[in-house]
Amino acid sequence: MIKIGVIGYGYWGPNIVRNFAGHPEVNVVKICDKKEERLKLVRESYPDVEAVKDVDSILTDKSIDVVAIVTPVLTHYDLAKKALLNGKSVFVEKPFTSNSKQVEELIEIAEKKNLLIMVDHTFLFTGAVKKMKELVENGTLGNLYYYDSVRVNLGLFQHDINVIWDLATHDISIMDYLMNDIKPISVNAIGSGHFNRDLEDVAYLTVKFENNFIAHFHVNWLSPVKVRKTLVAGDEKMIVWDDLSSDEKIKIYDKGVDIKNRDDIYNLLAEYRSGEMNVPVVKNIEALKLETEYFVDCLKNNKIPINDGKAGLRVVKILEASDISLKNGGKEIKL
Repeated sequence: MIKIGVIGYGYWGPNIVRNFAGHPEVNVVKICDKKEERLKLVRESYPDVEAVKDVDSILTDKSIDVVAIVTPVLTHYDLAKKALLNGKSVFVEKPFTSNSKQVEELIEIAEKKNLLIMVDHTFLFTGAVKKMKELVENGTLGNLYYYDSVRVNLGLFQHDINVIWDLATHDISIMDYLMNDIKPISVNAIGSGHFNRDLEDVAYLTVKFENNFIAHFHVNWLSPVKVRKTLVAGDEKMIVWDDLSSDEKIKIYDKGVDIKNRDDIYNLLAEYRSGEMNVPVVKNIEALKLETEYFVDCLKNNKIPINDGKAGLRVVKILEASDISLKNGGKEIKL
């Protein structure tokens, strides 16, 4: 039985606890939060779990195997480092930490102590993303052209990170998972904040890759409507993923451009292809349930997760570069 302590019982914490508590091979033994009203909810929902305010009672408890960190990003590094140094694997809410140096240090500690790091990139475990991964890997899309996503809504405003660190983290992690070995080479970001805070609430991020692949992210806390839509295009087929659609989350379009003559720019002949649209079956299982099950499997069988510390590092490096670009008027930042 794997014993887990959870730090943080705010917005996302209850979902983490519910899924770990529902696993037959996991025992959630302690939950920590600073707010008494949240600990009251813990006691009501999980009377057999110890509710505590002192994080050290989890971090230094020798009976606990894993610490799940579900707190603001500025706290992730200190909590994860102390957990790892005390011999505990960690499950950390996204984004992993505030900067790449912190991530690199945590990865080094985990490797020395043979411990597991998993970053909560939940969307990697959705049926839609799993299907897109399959379509990319089996060559259905052909050579990839671009990744384009829109993730906008009204709120929830974060107090410690801007909208790129909050919302774009999801799409950057998805893009990183889908792209396999295509490496990013530069980042441009522009954005604006509207409430006298030094935090952008509307932003546009562009990431250039090898092989002429490009990715663009539009994130926004000030939209009157909620939109979660992504396009992934290749030279064979194109995908539209609408995460808010209940029954047609992914559509595969047999559309594109076939070049008939490449002799020179003046004689370029293009033929537009417009074929069928297909809607594949996508499994509708809670992503966090699959992720926590996968985490337990990785722990038991000493597997390296797809969303390990190194995956978290790749995401944080892009986020870091976006901050530099934002502060320099959208300047291209090399990775």
